[in-house]
Amino acid sequence: MMDRFWLLTWTTYGSWLPGDARGFVSEVRDEEGNKVLHNEPGTPCDADLPSLARYAASRMTEDGILLNRAQAEAEQLRETAGHRGWRLLALAVMANHIHVLAGVPGDPDPEKLLGDFKAWCTRRLNQGWGGRERWWTQSGSRRRKKTAHALRTAICYVRDQPHALVVWLDPDALAWINEPASGAAHEASGAASARRSEE
Repeated sequence: MMDRFWLLTWTTYGSWLPGDARGFVSEVRDEEGNKVLHNEPGTPCDADLPSLARYAASRMTEDGILLNRAQAEAEQLRETAGHRGWRLLALAVMANHIHVLAGVPGDPDPEKLLGDFKAWCTRRLNQGWGGRERWWTQSGSRRRKKTAHALRTAICYVRDQPHALVVWLDPDALAWINEPASGAAHEASGAASARRSEE
């Protein structure tokens, strides 16, 4: 039984810089000059700060990268999850970012989960396409999914990514979308509820 479920997202190096007009989550300075991070789900993120985007571009140590189909198909995500004993529910690989929805036993630091996925993908990509120091931007988004409804919504979100090069869903995840209170989605919700009651 998995105790925690996380939707993890990370971008390819140089493809979505702080300051981007599409929106971004990174430290910025408020009116008083203090560093702030606008990363609360459901609240607006920062966007369109050209000076920050230029500064971020000036700090890059390699060219930016967009994944091609062959690189996307070489993803190491399912193998990494299996090796670690995690339950991979859904994944989508786009040219400039990756989404992974995974369940984990216990309560490991989600930054560690993210780091493991990125590190193993880096090894696979370097084997096939030569060495790069950086394939990914630093860190990424880590959003916990606590209920069956949140899991179903996340599965659909990953499944329906536009312009995806690779999409994969756990066969059970397809059933959970259509049967909200059945199977592991119900079990996941119950496990999460039981865990919260212990905290």
